[in-house]
Amino acid sequence: MYDAILIVSFGGPEKRDDVMPFLENVTRGRNIPRDRLLEVAEHYHHFGGKSPINDQNRALISALRPELDAHSVALPIYWGNRNWHPFLADTLREMRSDGVRHALAFVTSAYSSYSGCRQYRENLAAAQAEVGPGAPAVDKLRVFYNHPRFVEACADRVREALRQFQPDERRAFRLVATAHSIPCSMAQTSAYEAQLRETARLVAESVGVQSWDLAFQSRSGPPSQPWLEPDILDHLRALHAHGVRNVLVAPLGFTSDHLEVLYDLDTEASQLASELDIKMVRASTAGTHPAFVRMVRELVEERLSPGQRHLAIGLYGPNHDLCPADCCPAPQRAGKPPASANLAVLQQS
Repeated sequence: MYDAILIVSFGGPEKRDDVMPFLENVTRGRNIPRDRLLEVAEHYHHFGGKSPINDQNRALISALRPELDAHSVALPIYWGNRNWHPFLADTLREMRSDGVRHALAFVTSAYSSYSGCRQYRENLAAAQAEVGPGAPAVDKLRVFYNHPRFVEACADRVREALRQFQPDERRAFRLVATAHSIPCSMAQTSAYEAQLRETARLVAESVGVQSWDLAFQSRSGPPSQPWLEPDILDHLRALHAHGVRNVLVAPLGFTSDHLEVLYDLDTEASQLASELDIKMVRASTAGTHPAFVRMVRELVEERLSPGQRHLAIGLYGPNHDLCPADCCPAPQRAGKPPASANLAVLQQS
């Protein structure tokens, strides 16, 4: 039924000259002031104008190929991005030229939300329309926030970070999971926050940590628009006020150490922690952890073999394979009531 695998990601600039065109792609149609784009561009210039996300996707593909081969999954791997080269439409043209007819898409987003799930499906549909007749059909793999391999990979990263604390510090540290903040109107139309809390709970339980917090990072948009809180910087200040001096930050909302992780956590949050005399250690993301790579292969295999068990742990079971029509709708425009949150998607299979 399927004859290829397509890795789908956000994309990022690879040199300074790419930064503004990339940001214009990301914000097209949203009337973002140019001053705001220039401000965000400085985050990229801080790292030489290159986001690490593309190299991280290349590394994931390099790790996935031998994993697939070792389990006789003889499907070619392609890669396309939402916002930068290789663009999805260009990749679909390549796939059509190679004779691919029906691909499975692994999106590098573990959670359900409009921007993390449905919008990628819309991107794929737009790319297919651009390519035209003969464009491959593409089915998205399910979200994997509670897949045991994802939890295993994240828990291992937290254990690695814990080794940077002295024994006495490990007896008095706070685990803080972080994820990309989204507008509250978007959160109300998806299970995003509930899924994040479930992942954080599962990871903390695996590591043996009884108490943990969830904070958010990377918010944008006007101050008048409510986004999920608390912001990681505000949360560090609150922890300091309560006497916490050792903090392990685990960016469980992300699958790789891309620029938002490096800037928002390793730069801004780390600097604030230093000013507050907090020892802050940041855990790595799943990246190319063997368990994460194995998970991608298992997600592919469960779709190649109908009836195969869909692995999931925790409270909710595996998410649906094919998203229903009303899944993760776009948030309502200002002035209109938001669509009701569909938390039932957590329990669908």
